Amino acid sequence: MSSAAAPTLSLPGDPPGGRRAGWIWGIGVAVYFVAIIFRTSLGVAGLDAADRFDVNASALSTFSILQLLVYAGMQIPVGLMVDRLGTKKVLTIGAVLFTVGQLGFALSPSYGMALAARALLGCGDAMTFISVLRLGSRWFPARRGPLIGQVAALFGMAGNLVSTLFIARALHSYGWTATFVGSSLAGVVVLVPLLLFLKDHPEGHEPPPAEHAGAAYVRRQIAASWREPGTRLGMWVHFTTQFPAMVFLLLWGMPFLVEAQGLSRGTAGTLLTLVVLSNMVVGLVYGQIIARHHEARVPIALGTVATTALLWASAIFYPADHTPMWLLVVLCVVLGTCGPASMVGFDFARPANPPERQGTASGIVNMGGFVASMTTLFAVGVLLDATGDNYRIAFASVFVLEALGVSQILRLRRRAALREREHHVVSRVEAVHVPA
Repeated sequence: MSSAAAPTLSLPGDPPGGRRAGWIWGIGVAVYFVAIIFRTSLGVAGLDAADRFDVNASALSTFSILQLLVYAGMQIPVGLMVDRLGTKKVLTIGAVLFTVGQLGFALSPSYGMALAARALLGCGDAMTFISVLRLGSRWFPARRGPLIGQVAALFGMAGNLVSTLFIARALHSYGWTATFVGSSLAGVVVLVPLLLFLKDHPEGHEPPPAEHAGAAYVRRQIAASWREPGTRLGMWVHFTTQFPAMVFLLLWGMPFLVEAQGLSRGTAGTLLTLVVLSNMVVGLVYGQIIARHHEARVPIALGTVATTALLWASAIFYPADHTPMWLLVVLCVVLGTCGPASMVGFDFARPANPPERQGTASGIVNMGGFVASMTTLFAVGVLLDATGDNYRIAFASVFVLEALGVSQILRLRRRAALREREHHVVSRVEAVHVPA
């Protein structure tokens, strides 16, 4: 694929960045960090949840499926809300909802109430990442976009690390209620700086006024974003790259490692931690590469998918009762590349859409990976129940969605590259003609 290089000039009106931008953006990232702790806490508590609510694999997977269903379904509405209401209001609503959801999950006496709590958590969680992306685009120059996005995702994975390191141990030491009630206090902590200090944009860089004419405005925003090949390509990149690691971390990694591979919970937790650490390191590398070489986006995405598929197949179809530890380690390192690769999707949508449509476009992209994750979580649960916990058959469902996603990436990549080149030329011409 040939692609235009990323613009390196600072366009008129580009935000200046700087220390204050980092501070303001850091508040938004802290909210996202806590949302990820809450989202992934079930991944290390899956076996405990099954015992607490006396449910089978399909019912257990419903926790994560419902949470992701709400999350995915909220992405376009949240994108529209961010474009219309601004970052601070949407982040505040999200923080309140995911905190109440985590507290409700801690205190739920029944399976049905726990499901409702996870749905509420998913609703609040859905409002965080798009808001943080919008905050970064308002406070930092456009050329910093890929790196800013990857660093935000890195802090999100640090939240995942908290789940695998601390929540898992707290469950063992303090029990269900104390662990989840205690963790919910983090939501209250991040609300304070959010309400006191966060600003939607720096002074002198107010977004242009936009008309928000109800349903007509919504239809125009969605249709205009979807018409851009870069938005659709970004969605399919996110769809194809993110979900194997999400399925592994969010629910099925711990049961697979403990029940199918015979590992202790401590060892399994260490392997899940390795996925998170790999994600954090690779995120910085991918962000630097793409910031300098936009033409590397599709090769990085497809290379990640191919490597993940190879290691996933090697691990689940290994010709022995248990996969050797070295192969499980390599698998977890490779799964750590999935999150950073999914961030590449936003780097296709960002240059394809104007600032007033960034939230909507990001919502469309972000929906991709979570739809894939939700579908696979459900498929694995159903197949495990149908086959008597045969993880080889259940985990093979990953390949179906990977094949679908790769076919769409290959179909859209050239069209998106041509359209991005057109946008780049127009931006350069406008920059030349705007007086200093």
